[in-house]
Amino acid sequence: MVALGLVIVGVKRPSPKQASPAAAPAAIVDDAEAIALRQRTAPTPPSLAGLDLSRISVDKSSAISLLSERRTAKLTLEPRLQHLAASYMSAQHLPEGVVVLMDVATGNVLAYASHVEGTHARDLAVEATAPAASLFKIVTGTALVDSAGVSPDHKECYSGGEQRILAHDLVSDPARDKWCATLAGAMGRSLNTVFARLAVRHLKPESLDTTARALGFGEPLAFDVPVQASTLTVPTETLAFARTSAGFWNSTLSPMHAVWLSATMARGGEPIRPRIVAEVTDATGKSVYTAPAPVAGRRVVTPAVAAAVTQMMDRTVAEGTSYKAFHDTKGHAHLPGVPVAGKTGTLTDGEKQRYYTWFTGFAPSHPQPGQKQVAVAVLVVNGPVWRVKANVVAREMLRGYFALENTPQVTFPDVHTPSVARRKAK
Repeated sequence: MVALGLVIVGVKRPSPKQASPAAAPAAIVDDAEAIALRQRTAPTPPSLAGLDLSRISVDKSSAISLLSERRTAKLTLEPRLQHLAASYMSAQHLPEGVVVLMDVATGNVLAYASHVEGTHARDLAVEATAPAASLFKIVTGTALVDSAGVSPDHKECYSGGEQRILAHDLVSDPARDKWCATLAGAMGRSLNTVFARLAVRHLKPESLDTTARALGFGEPLAFDVPVQASTLTVPTETLAFARTSAGFWNSTLSPMHAVWLSATMARGGEPIRPRIVAEVTDATGKSVYTAPAPVAGRRVVTPAVAAAVTQMMDRTVAEGTSYKAFHDTKGHAHLPGVPVAGKTGTLTDGEKQRYYTWFTGFAPSHPQPGQKQVAVAVLVVNGPVWRVKANVVAREMLRGYFALENTPQVTFPDVHTPSVARRKAK
């Protein structure tokens, strides 16, 4: 169950320099109810028992993972994309990173890679310990459209909220509110005050909780291996509710859930069960398990709501927090002719010197008839020296996918070419 009410255990308030859109993750990770919730997982097919997706073998034509009793799981992965994901994160020497790329129509996972620098990677894709941060704005945006009828074109003037939300930020003040943005623009630029004000004005904790449940929070995600349930605590106190709605505190998310969420919006609100195992064979080569046909789930939002959320997510790459990642210095798109819908998230944990960035999204966001779509989720953990942000990794994965689809003017990435200059985290 998703808890209502604010539950914070032993949280040290960050200093102003440490403040960030998710500056209190310890409240989530250390909360006993959240931990118990993450331990809930959906059942997996018995034939897949023992599957360890941190150990994947890839050659030029296939990808496999070994099971007990000399069984072999043949995976849905595209070897070139799997190699790109693993090699790119390794080349960047990321402290931690995870990439999931999924076909929107079938749920087939095309790339699934975790990287932990200096040691064997654990399967980070199924862990729901990272704060959702501003990715939670996808949920709040959905609730505003679905429950409150707020249009993506709704205009809101604002001030403050860059690194935190204070009580006075929730009060409209023409003397202070010198900037204005639409709800879609606020999603693209991840404007905390706009989301906080609109949530307080138009939503109740119960309606946000209902939307979050519909979008997978608090429920185990069905997959071929157990996935920790993403967690959410919806506060009833106004300021805490506003902060949660903007993605500051009180929610965690797994990369698998993030890619599922993007795919669900791409599919017009109809989810698809992700799958990574195509077939299992025994020691003699006999097939003992074949993946069932793709299964669509019960629609969680209407096509109109999903289209509105897509319109908002479009702004992230077109003009918002991922514009620079998806365009060169002259403004030319790295994926010409491929519109990308996405959302970024950022967490600064100054005490542990861990700097988290998220990107989830899908492309093309407005496909032509018969055109394939792909969803992506990337979580990157940097240390004091930043290596690369999640949106850059996501861009490279999308470049790889669309290059293999022979998309005009899209080239396959060179993993040995540094993507960004190294810089020390502030």
